[in-house]
Formats: sequence, structure tokens, C-alpha cells
Amino acid sequence: MTAVRKKKESITFLPELRADDLCANYWMRQVTLRLRREISWCWHERGLQPAEGAATLPPFSDKVSATLDMSRFWAEKQNFYMTDPAARYLTEELATELPRGVNKHAAQGSFGWAVEKLELDDVSAFVLALGLTVAFDGSMGSVIAACLNDQAKTYPTLSLAQRLWDEPQDVLHLADPFHPLFRCGLVRYSHHSGHYQGETGWDAPVTVPSLVASQLLFNLNPLPHGVVALNTLDKDEALTETARIASLRLRAVQEEALRIVPVLGPKGAARREVVQAIARENGKQIVEFRGDAALVSDSQYLNSVATVCWLRDVYLFFGKEMDTSTGADKHRAAENFALPAQTIPTTIFLAVTERSQLSQLPANLLLPAVHVAATTYQERIEHWKKELGAKAKGLEQTIAECSRRFRFERETIRAVCTELKELSGKITAADFIAACRAELDSDIGELASRVMPRFDKEDLVLPHKQHLQFTEILKAMQSLTEVHYGWGTGEVWNEGGIAVLFAGPPGTGKTMAAEILAQKLDLPMYRIDLSQVVNKYIGETEKNLKRVFDAADISDMVLFFDEADSLFGRRTEVSDAHDRYANLEISYLLERMERFKGLAILATNRKKDLDEAFLRRLRYVVDFPLPDAQERKRIWEQVIPPGADASELEFDFLAEQFQLAGGNIRSIIFNACLQCADGAGLKSEGAAGSLEMKEIIVAIKREYDKLNRTLSLEQYGQHAELVEGLEQ
Repeated sequence: MTAVRKKKESITFLPELRADDLCANYWMRQVTLRLRREISWCWHERGLQPAEGAATLPPFSDKVSATLDMSRFWAEKQNFYMTDPAARYLTEELATELPRGVNKHAAQGSFGWAVEKLELDDVSAFVLALGLTVAFDGSMGSVIAACLNDQAKTYPTLSLAQRLWDEPQDVLHLADPFHPLFRCGLVRYSHHSGHYQGETGWDAPVTVPSLVASQLLFNLNPLPHGVVALNTLDKDEALTETARIASLRLRAVQEEALRIVPVLGPKGAARREVVQAIARENGKQIVEFRGDAALVSDSQYLNSVATVCWLRDVYLFFGKEMDTSTGADKHRAAENFALPAQTIPTTIFLAVTERSQLSQLPANLLLPAVHVAATTYQERIEHWKKELGAKAKGLEQTIAECSRRFRFERETIRAVCTELKELSGKITAADFIAACRAELDSDIGELASRVMPRFDKEDLVLPHKQHLQFTEILKAMQSLTEVHYGWGTGEVWNEGGIAVLFAGPPGTGKTMAAEILAQKLDLPMYRIDLSQVVNKYIGETEKNLKRVFDAADISDMVLFFDEADSLFGRRTEVSDAHDRYANLEISYLLERMERFKGLAILATNRKKDLDEAFLRRLRYVVDFPLPDAQERKRIWEQVIPPGADASELEFDFLAEQFQLAGGNIRSIIFNACLQCADGAGLKSEGAAGSLEMKEIIVAIKREYDKLNRTLSLEQYGQHAELVEGLEQ
């Protein structure tokens, strides 16, 4: 028996895994014994004997002859097992049987539990243990290579399982890809680079994913990194109607394949709490994937995570919005979600913001969506106060105003409050608003550009009627919170904001008025690029408009639509499909404008071209006329830059003689400044450049030429000679 013991030592036993998992211990030992026995045969088959006392593996031989000998010497191999002392000892050890019923009380997710749950026969349990052996002990790769007579093949294959198993035909049914081992993700064909590329079937490496191996062998191990267990909610957390129906559906239908429950709600909504409530209702634990975003595009990794969740009998929640779309729709989310194998019997809760994100998922896997409603104004107030705790004292008015202006969901409110509570001392209203604004992600991409206001209210020169209207718009925006939620108009008007139209010739101050409103209201302003929004392809304009309004819905802002008549034009008689879809675009725009909660400003030079139905939906229409002489004088005086000396200018003459809009006057002053400067660089402090009437008159002539308008020489008065000289 000395020789036997020495051969036994050439491959060490794996350590005990768990005292109570007798099934795992038994089959892992079966793998070790059969590998030892195969190594003994390999020495014999190659006509060699191991060195006395050396724990070495047999050398590799010619692959072709080895393949032929495998079938030719089958009977001899069986005889060897009974005559060679070491092989006979190992064969006798293999005869030990696993006690009946050991898996009845196996721990959830353990090797024994999986064997019992899937009703695996002996050869299936053996192949699973074979894959686990390499996953558990990397040094076993050299033993596998020796048995396969190929130093590059360090992973087991089904052909190796045939060589190790006493009845090779029993392994045939494992080649079925729908076998429970493969179907549930416990075992997979692993196509590694190099030698294994392109191999399938019997010669493909059969492996157990490392995450799955850890769960099967050490079921009390922590969850995989990136997967976090969520706490169970208190029972007083009420279920919504759709959540209650979803919990009943999950209980009624057995997990036989992948199930996906969409959790539909706005970004930052309490989707996690809803999923936790469903799990609590069904007596399940819920875990959330919080790993690296790149991992969600790795189907093999997601397969392993899904299998671990099935073994542990837990729900899996993807809380970050996953992009399941392709091609032109990829802008809807940041990540590309690779679905786990449909055969893995686990339940996934998938957070989405809109149904279109589910378009690429198989319909047979989708269960009815769980809807998570956006927080109401009153709920936002309560969340702010709850999260701020004692620091909310004295901020009641600010919280009320910001709860309307910033329509954040629970998770976002929690994140902002975490930052605010780090401030030392009392939180001010300015701190509160700044923190809210910093949290905004109002990226409308190429559809809009951020506008930084340049003007103050004193720059806006309007007739008395328009000046009053401007003041009313400012007051209306400042009163929305009180009127909507104090007086109750929000229930009637759907918490809508203000939509106004600025109409008038170019240069009359429409853009300036919009910027002044944004500055006075302390709101971000975005100019909508209609060349990007309007698309010739049917349906694309609505998609672009939806992106604009969805991005703007999260907080109050100013949306400025310049040249609005190109987008808000009259609806036409339907003569073809393009007319019908053009009318649908306008109808969709009208509907979104009514629901928009901020300030929408439309500017147009052609008010008569706008759709009448659209005009009726506007809260204010402000006509910007060309300024009269008195207003033009104020504009001339206001647009002089602070570093210019305008004492020589005849403002009364300029205002009376030239009927120009404010934008034209600004252009004239700027051009005159360029010509009056001496080009010698910055002057010393206190020195001012001098504006002369000569340069102003020349700039006026150039402006009229640009507008394709002519004036008689008499209108230039005593400066007519300057203009006359320009015509020569």
C-alpha cells in the first residue's frame, strides 16, 4: 500500500467545504478520485511510470494516437482499474454511495439545494462538481490538461467527463443546451481566446462562473460586489394599485424563466421604495445592482448575477435607467443594457422613464409595468422638511417656493439635503436655491443653447401699455406658487406655467425683454434652435419637442422660441400625409405648451401667420412696435458704452430724423465706435474715446443700405454732405 499512498499524494484532496453540505463534499471528492484514477491510466497508457516518490504528472504524447487509443483500449482501461493497486484503491473509494435524502434540508442556494431543486441525476451532479473543481482550485488546470493530453486545455470538457465517468453514454444528454445546468446558468461553454476559439460541443471548455461557484460552495458568502441588499420596508408603506397587482402576479406565476417587471416613473422617483414594498409583500429579499455601468453590457456577467439571485431566491433591481434601444434612439439613456439569458428563472425589476425604452425587450418576458407617480407639490414639501430635519426651521417660504420651481423626486431631494446639512450654521434661502440649481441636469443637447442674460430692466424701452404687460408677466410668474397651491388653481390649470408671445418687427426688443425676465426671475434661459427641432421626417419633430419639454419639466426655466411662426404656423387643410402630420406636430406642441410649468416665450415677426388656436392658449400677447421719437432718444442715450464720450452727438436730431428700431440703433453705435477708435490699444485709466456725428451718420447710411431702405439727402440735414460723398 506504500506505492498506492504515494500515488494518492500526487493530487491532493480538496479541503472540506461545509460540514452540512454533504452533497458538495461527496461529488467534489468523486471528481478528485476520478481525476486521480485517470492520471494513473495516463501513465500506464503512455508506457511510463512516475518517479518513485515524485508528485508529477505524465508527459504529453502524440494526440492522434492518443485519440485512437481512447476507444481501442476501453476494455483494457477497465481491466487496469481492477488490477493496478492504486487504480483499484481509487475505484473502491468511488463505490461509496451518497446517503439518501441528504439534500432535503440543504441550505438555500447551496450545491445540494441545486441538485435537489433541478432533480439532477448523478452524472449531471458530477459534471457540475467537475466545473466547480477548477473554479475552486486553479492548480487543477494542469491535471485537466494532462488528462486531455493538451497543455493548452486547462478547463474540463464533456469529452473529459466521458473519460472519467464509468458509463460514457450517460454524458450524452448533457450536450443539450437546454439541460438544467446550462439553462439556469450553473454551467456554460466558455470560449476563451486562442486555442479554444470556435470550439463547440464536446471539446468546448465547460466552466462554472466564479460568482456562481462561490454561491454553490459557500452559500453564506456576501453578495457579489456591485450588488447590494436593500432593507425591508416597514409594513405601513402602502402599495400602489399597480404594485399590488404586480406582487399578486409574481406570486401566482412560478419562476420558470426570466421575468422582467418594468418600474415606470420619472427619474429620481421612489421606484426603489415601491420595489421594496413588493418584495416585502411576497416575503422576498430585494438586491440592487450598483456596479460599474460598463458591466450592464456584459451578458456573461449579468447571467452570473441573475443565476446567483435565483440561487439565493431574491429579486434583482436595476435602479439606474437602462437603455434597451438601438440605433437612432440611443440618446434616451446612457447605458446599453444586455439582457441576461431568458432561461434563467429569476425576476428582474427594471427602472425606465418611458415605455419606448422597452421596445427591444422580448414581449413574452415582460410583466405589466408598475407605475410610480411623480411626487406632488405637497409631498415635495414634506420630503424637504423630513430630510432637512431641524435645519428646515425658518425655510418654510423657501421650501414652498422651491417645491414648485424644482420638481424633484424623493431621491434627488434626499441628495440635495445631504449636501445642505453639511453646511455649518443656518441654511439660507440663497444656499437652498443654489443647491437645487446645482442638482439640475437640463441638458437639451443640440436642440437648445443656454442664454446668459445681458440686460437689466432699465435697458428695455417700451410704450406704456407694453411696459404694464411686461410688469404683469413678471408678477404672474412670481405669484404662481401662491395662486396654484394656496388658492387651488393648480388643480384646474394642471399647475401650468405662463406662455407669452412677443410680436413685432426685428430689433424692437423681443429677445432683450426675454433676457430681462429671465434675470429678474432668476431662471435659466434656453434658446430653442428650430433648425434642429423641426425635422422633415414624419414624427421626428414631435420626438425633438418631447425631448425639449421633458428636459424642461424638472424645474422652472425660460424657453425662448425665436421665429416661432416657423413652428407654430397655421394648420392647413389636409391634402396628403405630410399635411396631416404637420397638423399633428402643432397639436402636440399646443398640448405640451399648456402643460409646461415654466415660462415659454415665443418671438415672431409675423404674428398673422400664427395658428389662432395657438394664440387663444397664450396667457399674454405683447406687441413690440417701432419706437417713437421720444423712445428712440432714450435708446440712443442708453446704448452709448460707458467708456465713450458722446457729448458731441445730437440725440434729438438722431431720434427725430431716423425711424429705427432699437436693434438697428445698437448696431449703428457699435459700428461707429469701431471707426472712432484710433486702434492704438487700451487708453489710460479715466480717458474716454470720443464719438463723432460724422461716424454716426456714416454708420446710419450703412445700416439703411443693409436694410435695403433709402433716405433723401434732406433727412440727413446739415450732415447731407457726408452721405453725398459716400455715393460718389
